[in-house]
Amino acid sequence: MIDGVGRWGGGFTGGLAGGIAMGVLLHLGGNQIELLGGLAPIPAADVGAGWTIHLILSVLFGLTFAAIVTRPSIQDVVGSFREYLIAGIVFGTVLGIVAGGLIFPAAMARAGIGAFPLPFLPVPGMAAELFAALLFAVGHLVYGLVLGAVFAAVNGIAPEAIRGRVPVSDR
Repeated sequence: MIDGVGRWGGGFTGGLAGGIAMGVLLHLGGNQIELLGGLAPIPAADVGAGWTIHLILSVLFGLTFAAIVTRPSIQDVVGSFREYLIAGIVFGTVLGIVAGGLIFPAAMARAGIGAFPLPFLPVPGMAAELFAALLFAVGHLVYGLVLGAVFAAVNGIAPEAIRGRVPVSDR
């Protein structure tokens, strides 16, 4: 059973680590991270504001993941490292669909960017839209994968291959 410290510590740490991994991908892949600055109270297409908003949201969504996967009905199904990875990927996928359909368009509109192509993407036109969508989708999968892995690790749940080599306390 996962205790309160493991639940919230795993959610916070997993959300932050996943947010950093996804943020690096978005930052290096056409500097899309700055679009999230459009969610700030005073909207701005700014890299610093984008990173700040992104990491805050990443931690909040990590805590949401923790609240979901530690529910007794979910704990009956999710218990191994692999299952936490799958839960993280599913969570990241759902989050990507919601963010891509609602949050990202709102951020673009608030930042004053009406439509693609964006000036900082490496390709023009329709290719820019496809590139941005693909990068955004992969970013959310990476977020979910890292979130699930870190959450499991914080709670002492190791991959099967490592369990036999390294002593891990049973919880």
